[in-house]
This record gives sequence, C-alpha cells and structure tokens, in this order.
Amino acid sequence: MAIRYCRKCVYPSSSAAPLTFDEHGICSGCRVSEQVATIDWSERRAMMEELVDQYRNPDGYDVLIPVGGGKDSYFQTHFAIKELKLRPLLVTYHGNNFLPEGEANLQRMREEFDADHIIFRPSQDVLIRMNRLGFTLHGDMNWHNHCGIKTYPIQTAVRYRIPLILWGEYGWMDLGGMFSYDDFAEFTAKTRVEHDLHGFDWHDFTDAGLERLGRPELKQGITPRDLHWAQYPGDDEIDEVGVRGIYLGFYDAWDGNRNARVSEALYRWEAARQPFERTYRTISNLDDMHENGIHDYMKFIKFGYGRASDHSCKDIRLGLMSRETGVEMVKKYDHVKPRRDLERWLAYVGMSEAEFDAIADTFRDPRVWRIVANEWVKDNLWGGESAYGPVHLAANDPRRARYAR
Repeated sequence: MAIRYCRKCVYPSSSAAPLTFDEHGICSGCRVSEQVATIDWSERRAMMEELVDQYRNPDGYDVLIPVGGGKDSYFQTHFAIKELKLRPLLVTYHGNNFLPEGEANLQRMREEFDADHIIFRPSQDVLIRMNRLGFTLHGDMNWHNHCGIKTYPIQTAVRYRIPLILWGEYGWMDLGGMFSYDDFAEFTAKTRVEHDLHGFDWHDFTDAGLERLGRPELKQGITPRDLHWAQYPGDDEIDEVGVRGIYLGFYDAWDGNRNARVSEALYRWEAARQPFERTYRTISNLDDMHENGIHDYMKFIKFGYGRASDHSCKDIRLGLMSRETGVEMVKKYDHVKPRRDLERWLAYVGMSEAEFDAIADTFRDPRVWRIVANEWVKDNLWGGESAYGPVHLAANDPRRARYAR
C-alpha cells in the first residue's frame, strides 16, 4: 500500500507513532490537537489541584518528577513548585550522551529550583555495549535511554515511597492521536513495554535473553547484575506504595516552545548553541546528542521521515508554521546523514561506517523503501520519488526480495 501523508501536517502513514486518517485526509494526531482550543484549561487546573492534594506529604516528598534537564522537565518542575506548591524529588537517568549545554542545564536544576535531585549514571562500559546491541538487535542505539527513563524513576518512587510521578506530555497522543484529551491516560507497565520499549525488556539484552531470542551472535557479555537499573519493580511493590504516573499535558495546554521561553526567562535554561544537522529546532533533545542525530537518522532509514517532520508537525498544529514551510523543512533535513554525530557514535562503540550502513539497511520498512538500480528509493511528501543512497545489503541477501516491486 502506498504511503499517505496528512493534508494538514506532514506525517506519513508509516509513522512510528500509529495514526489514522479521516475522510478528509487529516491524521488522528492533528484531529486530537484540535481539541486543545475547546478545553476549559482553568477547569483542568482545578482538577489537577484536587488530584495532587491527595498526595501532599508534610513529612516527605509530594511528587517525583523524572527530568532530563530539557525545556519540558524544567517546565514540569516549575509548574509543580510554583503553581501547585509541591515539594518534588527530581530523578534523572543519565545515558552518557548529553550535549555540554544539556549537561549544564541538568546540573543547574538543583540550584534553580532548590530541589533534591538524584542523577543515576550507569557504567559507561555497559552503556557502550547497550548502544551497540540496541542498534544491531533493534535498529535503536538509544533503547537503553527509553528503558532507563521509564524504569529508574519508578524504582526510586518505590524506594522512597512516593506514590505520585509527574510526566510531561503523553507522546503517543501528542504525535499520533492515540488518545483523546478526555481520556486522561496514565503511565502503566503495559505501555512501558509495548510502546516505550518497543516490545523488548531488559532481560532481552542479556546473553541469556539473546539465546532465547535466537540471536546468540549478538552477545555483549551483559548479565542481569549489569542491568539492575533496568528492572521494573514487581506489581506487589508498585501496589504497596500505590505508584501512579500522571501526565501534565492532560491538565495544561502543552507547548514545547512556551516551555523553552519560560525556562530561559526564569531559570537560565540554554538551548543548543550549535544547530543540529537533522532539524531546525535547537530547543529539543539536549539530553542525548544522538536523539536529533544518528538515532533520528535511523528513523528515516526505518520509516522514511525524521525529527524535522516531528518538529514541523508540532509547530503546524500550534499555528506557528504553515504546511508549506513544514514541507520545506522536511525536504531540507529529513534525509541528511549527520556526519559529526555519526563519527562520534562510531568511535564511541567501535564500529565502522560500512558495518553501520549494512546493519541499518536490514531495518528499512518495505512499505516505504524499494530498490531501483541498487539505490534506495522512496516516494516523497512533496510528490515524485527520489533515491537516497546505495543499497548495502549483499547482492545475494534474501532480504532484498522484500523490496521488489
């Protein structure tokens, strides 16, 4: 089936965040975003105040906030402290790939908010092996980040007996419209595995897990002891504390651009000093330099679009960008192979570019890509088709049959 593109934003039907299209060719993400203008946000604010009042703790922390030092976690913390008058515990999973300004923003949070802040840094050697394994097994070198962010804060909530966790926006609703603003979706162990961790869990990355998956050749010498931070608490532990994860985006009209302005104006937060190679925004993903770089390039390899599409969609829905400009951003950035970022990552994990390209090709979505004269070809958002580089699968590789048209 041919890839469709939303007529309002620039998302394709191959989107990593599942979406649907209505009879007018508008995607579900855009339709859900239209609800923002119809909501009484003062009523939502009252609902949230009533909710958090149940968790105020005069003898400890009122709420736990997972933070990465970005504009959104600054705003979450600002909202909790200044608007709701809560005492938070800030918790960070540190994946070892912060930009310098991102690291400075992270370290500044404790001072700016006068808040207790736990920063957990896993072994660098384990993280390097997890980068390499995540890429070869799943095409996602940042899988460890998804796991750490959605596991270590919950471990900490159980350890410190803090029932309430405050997340930011609900990403699957924000991007693809998986839920309505009236659903008030909350964090669950089920969505952690199925959505955030893409169906894998920590045990799949151990040597024993790779044996079970039938991929023993990928073993990295990782044991359960290496991944204690990745092991989600048991149901009995969760239930005893009553851990509950809510999303601020259901109670506040979420806007990343607004979050950046507030963070810059009130808390000395700093955007990226150097432009990214794959998107026009400099306010997003400073906690992992590869999120806008080689990790995002893999999204283009897999699904045929990238971070510039994500950012354009957000800004189109906020009324800050026309679709025509969004198309130009996609045309300029989505296909770019980020040289400085790739070189850093290859040196980090000890891999050649030829090996990287050969592995990357195995994750291409045949709904998007086809092979023509030994080149990868896809249909474009702006019409027509283009070739985007040579095929790195061997000529006799049986996987080539997937892309025959």
